[in-house]
Amino acid sequence: MAENVQYNEDSIKSLDWREHIRLRPGMYIGKLGDGSAQDDGIYVLVKEVLDNSIDEHMMGYGRTIDIKISEHRVEVRDYGRGIPLGKVIDCVSKINTGGKYDSGAFQKSVGLNGVGTKAVNALSDYFKVQSYREGETKVAEFEKGILKDDRKVEKSSERNGTKIIFTPDASVFKNYHFIPEYLENQIWNYAFLNAGLTINYNGKKFFSERGLYDLLMRKVDEDSTRYPIIHLKGTDIEMAMTHSNQYGEEYYSFVNGQFTTQGGTHLAAFREAIVKTIREFYKKDYDASDIRQSVVAAIAVRVQEPVFESQTKTKLGSQSIGPDGPTLRTFVNDFVKTALDNYLHKNSATADALLKRILQSERERKEISGIKKLANERAKKANLHNKKLRDCRVHYDDPKANEEARNQTMLFLTEGDSASGSITKSRDVQTQAVFSLRGKPLNCYGMTKKVVYENEEFNLLQHALNIEDGIENLRYRKIVIATDADVDGMHIRLLIMTYFLQFFPDLVKNGHLFILDTPLFRVRNKKETIYCYTDEERQRAIHKLGKTAEITRFKGLGEISPGEFGKFIGEEIRLDPIILKKETKIADLLSFYMGKNTPDRQVFIIDNLKIEKDIVHDDPSVNQATAEEESEAA
Repeated sequence: MAENVQYNEDSIKSLDWREHIRLRPGMYIGKLGDGSAQDDGIYVLVKEVLDNSIDEHMMGYGRTIDIKISEHRVEVRDYGRGIPLGKVIDCVSKINTGGKYDSGAFQKSVGLNGVGTKAVNALSDYFKVQSYREGETKVAEFEKGILKDDRKVEKSSERNGTKIIFTPDASVFKNYHFIPEYLENQIWNYAFLNAGLTINYNGKKFFSERGLYDLLMRKVDEDSTRYPIIHLKGTDIEMAMTHSNQYGEEYYSFVNGQFTTQGGTHLAAFREAIVKTIREFYKKDYDASDIRQSVVAAIAVRVQEPVFESQTKTKLGSQSIGPDGPTLRTFVNDFVKTALDNYLHKNSATADALLKRILQSERERKEISGIKKLANERAKKANLHNKKLRDCRVHYDDPKANEEARNQTMLFLTEGDSASGSITKSRDVQTQAVFSLRGKPLNCYGMTKKVVYENEEFNLLQHALNIEDGIENLRYRKIVIATDADVDGMHIRLLIMTYFLQFFPDLVKNGHLFILDTPLFRVRNKKETIYCYTDEERQRAIHKLGKTAEITRFKGLGEISPGEFGKFIGEEIRLDPIILKKETKIADLLSFYMGKNTPDRQVFIIDNLKIEKDIVHDDPSVNQATAEEESEAA
């Protein structure tokens, strides 16, 4: 029986806005993270500030936004109307204060809840807001949401607008770092969705004339598209689409300029409308999966007072485009039915190429239908959740689960019983699952999806992830490759990456694939233990603890005890995201690393090979310690 706990007036506490945000940050920005995932908290902070500048541009004020982001400092300057000087402090420090409650001023704003900049303020070590308005300026500075400097209004010759500078709180976002590719993608999306807007980011200009057409041109390899990108625009709606040679479906959906990474009602309506329109155009009831297979598309809508399913606005829940407007489903369906049907009638070459892609998908589906059924039966008989998968309790696709917990879900892909055993014993059973591979996976480069069903490991893995019919029902936010840091481990890592890039490229492009970074060395003496992830860290540790320190080289994950492993997959986990850059062509990438171009690959390996004797430290004593250690090992 529980101990008798006093429950009285003293048990009831009221938190001010700052305390509540800092105590429950997940309610306001989704998840924290360290910047290794594109939806980690530090990027949400940037987004919340930028959203206000974008809203000003949407209302017709300001055609330029200047952004400067260094290792830990963010500065955003827009040239909109500027916050009314008498309300500068209130707008960044009082919940439910802002201009977006006036629907006349912000008809189709990204957010209406007046929380964004307050969350940034509360979760920043340093936060500065400065408004320029009609020849005057007002500055206020905060630390962790506490007002530190309230300056008087002064004269200014600067153009109207708002400048915000902040430094994320390192005690909240532990070991955080901005990844440039994530920031550039984020900023490009703003440019694509706001024609005529110029964003200057760290000296680079971001500008788009053709909106979603430019977005798809950036996202797809033009050589792999089956027909030119279809780009259609209407009032409060824009779409772009094509089909490629890759597997899967790839969508980019937006609401009022907000990138809805988890889709929502507008994306569901769009996918449905594409199928319906194409069936009616060709006058044949093609299978929906054949129509959408290999599609790459983008949809953007603008609605009044959008309703999102979370504070971070990643999934739209609105059913209509406004209080007096039609349902979103009807709105999107009517537009696609008219605009896409007209386009296909006017562009017969595109219509023919689209039909060929559908017929190809149909043939491929029918070829594997028999083996697919058998493979699914084998997966059930294999008792997947007992033999291969040590599952967790919360899943990414569970709408009833806490959003913060869902965003923390991850599946570790391990090789061998010892490694999976260590992770299984030290993991967080709420959000971390483990899938154990048996031996080296098959090199599936150049193979058809038939091999996914023929190969037991691949088939069980896709069932564990629940991605057989696409990534909409993906069960884990992050798929983490956890292999040994040796030659065999690196090879297994490449083979797993090939599997995903070959058959589920949209999973990689959407930022779900990571590599677990585990320590290579443990350096310790009687007083201190240092875990080192690189040889440079090992050298510094030896220098710090002395030549007599004990040095252990972890040759495999199975050598790391569960007690130690818990430190490496907990709050301090280090993950390296798999990022596909704009210029990366998946077909060329796989061909070079996993194909048969042996001479070219040998030259690459020789040119990039580094061995321990080539590493020289500036401090001779560290080099001496390293040399003595290597001598003893020999």
